[in-house]
Amino acid sequence: MTRPALHADVAVTRGERRIAATLDVAPGHPLAVIGPNGAGKSSLLAAIAGLVPLDEGHVSIGARRVDALPPERRRIGVVFQDYLLFPHLSVRDNVAFAARMRGGSRAEARATAEPWLDRYGLMALADRLPAQLSGGQSQRVALARALAADPDVLLLDEPMSALDVEVRAEMRAELATHVREFGGATVLVTHSPTDAAALADSVLVLEAGQVTQRGTLAELRDAPATPYVQRMLAASVD
Repeated sequence: MTRPALHADVAVTRGERRIAATLDVAPGHPLAVIGPNGAGKSSLLAAIAGLVPLDEGHVSIGARRVDALPPERRRIGVVFQDYLLFPHLSVRDNVAFAARMRGGSRAEARATAEPWLDRYGLMALADRLPAQLSGGQSQRVALARALAADPDVLLLDEPMSALDVEVRAEMRAELATHVREFGGATVLVTHSPTDAAALADSVLVLEAGQVTQRGTLAELRDAPATPYVQRMLAASVD
């Protein structure tokens, strides 16, 4: 299945900070948005997803302009930093949520969820509540829920930050496999060059709400544009 590209040229205001960026993300070539805390990375993702209003600009997925559409009609899947699983729903019903929102019955939605539970190794956990899951298990549920909606675009907001250091490398490799299998336009927010190297083909650096550099990690290392980029690549992050 060939999925469309993502183009976003957006500006939003969060508090006293204006965040402005242009992104072009081809299917199968994930982009990492990297920057210090408070740079506006998560706000940029929220603007693309329709969770915060644009001050100006637009968001297009292929030939379809989506910035005037509500989030549920944009065909964008989001994995949030803390996963935001529904605490009162089982793993099965969390994954089935998208099908329920499309108007399917509970039985139909659960049937839709079954192959995703199987793909992500969640069948044995299907009846558990989120409070009974580890961080890695929660990440898999959140990813399965996002992809069960059959999105054209996948947004990942700091997907490693809620994981213990001991399991982070394993889950990073697992997530990289799933992102490649998805094959659509993917945007990853992170502060970690290790995550960016494992999960993305190119990098956009956001500092104080503004884009300061773009390119591959190798290009950033060869010619860091700002002191932040230089420090980030010199430091051991994980």
